[in-house]
Amino acid sequence: MSRAAAWTCEVRVEVEPRWCYRLPRGGSLDGLTRVRRGVLHRLVHDAEEPVLVRVAQLSSGRVLFGAQAGHRDVAERAIARMRAALGVDHDLQAFHRRFRTDPLIGRATRAAPRLRVRGHPDPFQALAWAICEQLIEYELAAAIQRRLVAALGRRCPHSGLRDAPSAASLAAQAPARLQSYDLSGSRAVALVRVAGEVAAGRLDLSDPDHEPGWRRLRGIRGIGSWTVQMLALTGQGRLDQLPAGDLAYRKLVGRLTTGDPYARASEQEVEAFFAPYAPWAGLAGAYALRAAV
Repeated sequence: MSRAAAWTCEVRVEVEPRWCYRLPRGGSLDGLTRVRRGVLHRLVHDAEEPVLVRVAQLSSGRVLFGAQAGHRDVAERAIARMRAALGVDHDLQAFHRRFRTDPLIGRATRAAPRLRVRGHPDPFQALAWAICEQLIEYELAAAIQRRLVAALGRRCPHSGLRDAPSAASLAAQAPARLQSYDLSGSRAVALVRVAGEVAAGRLDLSDPDHEPGWRRLRGIRGIGSWTVQMLALTGQGRLDQLPAGDLAYRKLVGRLTTGDPYARASEQEVEAFFAPYAPWAGLAGAYALRAAV
């Protein structure tokens, strides 16, 4: 009997968002999050125990979370992780009050007050996916992620969903195998090394004190500031972190500060440009890209 077949507990939690909110209407490009008839479905794992989480937005605007698992505490932890990933509990009133008339992002904040930075329910997945996304277009990275899920992801026949590969699974792979899914050689090596650190317990991405883990990550060859900032923003809920080395931001800041449509700002110039938006640089960056469209 599969673990999924042993689901004996269902927990439901109804949440009143702290700021205006809209549940994502579409699934994720990696195929892990799916939306069916307006209900978001996601398989997550608590250690090795699978949990099926469903999320729906009610007509009142409240958000209903449901989780099926073998134990109540496991289901509750899974719901907490999905709440964090979806940004339901973010109180953004101060951000919008402060920047609603900002010359760069003011119009975008007024037009799209429900905008959230879409995160991952597992910080290791956020880190692994950031490594996949280094220096390539997101659509190409998502294709690599889908191949990794198909080959190494954790399956749940009961729900028809899959979860991302665990750290232990990726740590056990030869980099050459990961390269066969179109991951570059250097990124394959970096992913295996990072997975090994997490699987061995030397790197705790869930520790509320994020700084020591970030420093350890930066000591691994192939892990730079962009990757760590993506982990922080999309896996640890740190809206103060901006992936300043991202080409989209370098293009944006280069154009805005010089008037040259082909200019490219440095990572340090991007950080300085978004410094006035502290402690919401990551969210401000999302609005700035939206405003530039």
